[in-house]
Amino acid sequence: MVEVLVASTIGSFIALVAVGSLRVIIGGSEAVDENINSAAEIRFAANMIAKDLTHLYRDENYQNTRFIATVEELDEESYTSYIIFYTLSRTKARAGQPEGDIYEVEYYLTKGEEKTALMRRQWPNPHNELEPGGILTAIAENIAIFDIKYFDGEEWTDEWPEEMQSLPHLVEVTLVAEPSVRGVPAAESVIVNFVRAQGYEGGGLPQSQGGPANNTTDNSGTSPQGDR
Repeated sequence: MVEVLVASTIGSFIALVAVGSLRVIIGGSEAVDENINSAAEIRFAANMIAKDLTHLYRDENYQNTRFIATVEELDEESYTSYIIFYTLSRTKARAGQPEGDIYEVEYYLTKGEEKTALMRRQWPNPHNELEPGGILTAIAENIAIFDIKYFDGEEWTDEWPEEMQSLPHLVEVTLVAEPSVRGVPAAESVIVNFVRAQGYEGGGLPQSQGGPANNTTDNSGTSPQGDR
């Protein structure tokens, strides 16, 4: 009887240890998957913004070129970047609808009760007198930081008001995910160069206040005219 009791106790102990180890393994696997998914989502969003900026629509008459960037209040304790500009795209926003190739795109961060979302609005009629509309899509969730900086040839700034009547030399986009349970939050930074193709000689890319970028994208020259 004593031997059976001892064996039962040992067996129960081994079972508890095995279950605990299994839970740790499962928890670690879920944390890894969460970090991988978060990094992929951040990278996707950063690349999409960089692609739109790379295809920025420019006209000899700057009045036909729109590029406005400000800093908006996200909540009582934090601020976030906001940007709106014209871009060229061969992909229609609305299937089966008549559209040109010039689109107004807008990026901004929203904060709900449970999570944040990076929003992208694509408007196919930027020169229409109607109120701005278009397709609104959440391209990334649980974003802690959406920060864009602009280099004017001498210094970096957080805003680029419409009164500038010119385009910045460089644009740096930084995205950081919400802190995860384990590991470092996913982050991605890209720099888009608006003037390299025009003979800019700045001795290489300057470092912004946000640190080095993971990727650099060129914007080569003025885009072709599209249907408006």
